Amino acid sequence: MPTKRRRHNPLRSSAEDINASRRVPKTAQSTSAAYRLAFTDEAFMTSEELRGVRFQLEYMKTEMRLKERNIKSTVVLFGGARIPAPGKPAWAAKNPLQKQNLEAASVYYDEARRFAQYASLTSQTLSYREFVVVTGGGPGVMEAGNRGAADVGAPSIGLNVVLPHEQAPNAYVTPELSFLFHYFATRKVHFLLRARAVAIFPGGFGTMDELFEALTLIQTGRMERIPLLLFGTAFWSKVLNFDALVEAGTVGPDDVKLLSFVDTAKEGWDVIRAHYRLPEITVPGFRAGS
Repeated sequence: MPTKRRRHNPLRSSAEDINASRRVPKTAQSTSAAYRLAFTDEAFMTSEELRGVRFQLEYMKTEMRLKERNIKSTVVLFGGARIPAPGKPAWAAKNPLQKQNLEAASVYYDEARRFAQYASLTSQTLSYREFVVVTGGGPGVMEAGNRGAADVGAPSIGLNVVLPHEQAPNAYVTPELSFLFHYFATRKVHFLLRARAVAIFPGGFGTMDELFEALTLIQTGRMERIPLLLFGTAFWSKVLNFDALVEAGTVGPDDVKLLSFVDTAKEGWDVIRAHYRLPEITVPGFRAGS
């Protein structure tokens, strides 16, 4: 059956030729790797020489899908994969102290979930074209973000990445908006390309990498200033000493003002609402941990 085309094109499509090539009689010549269509040859497509092409493919696939959904802007949630939902065990804890601290940090799971509800209800008033929630698609704070969107019937995006230890997409990502990346760099582009705000919850090296990527782009003028929210004043004040950087002269006093320290979802959303002059919305209550 011919492949359906979006517009008139008298030339055969790639999909049609893939099907035709599979029907070629099996001979020494036709089964040779050299004979495979280039774009169906896995060894060729994953060769070192085609790294640039793979970057482009990863960028284009996600870009095309988001354009098809007419998604123009996003609200990004970063945060620790190891933070459990309230009442759930701290699966990543290596000792009793980590278990205690990670379980205490579950309050951020609920705040991320509620924050995503604020973003998603605002997105609903804009036909889900603006302020769509995007996360890394994994567990912890990422799951909370996608879950908050699902709570109010909104779509959300998950940008997962292949890791040595398996990380499947969480169950709350909209399936049609669940993407998998090989390159961290391409994934980072899609995190920030449509971002209207970035919310950073407590996390580890990956979260800090994402924080400083966004902060550096804004500080250097490579990205327009958008709200950068650090959730958990006590956590961030303990793990990052921004005042020491100012005292050392390696950053300016105004650079630290690019960040907004908040503790609750409403505080965070109020910063975004004031920045973009958005109308106030009411988020239905939910029982913490439910």
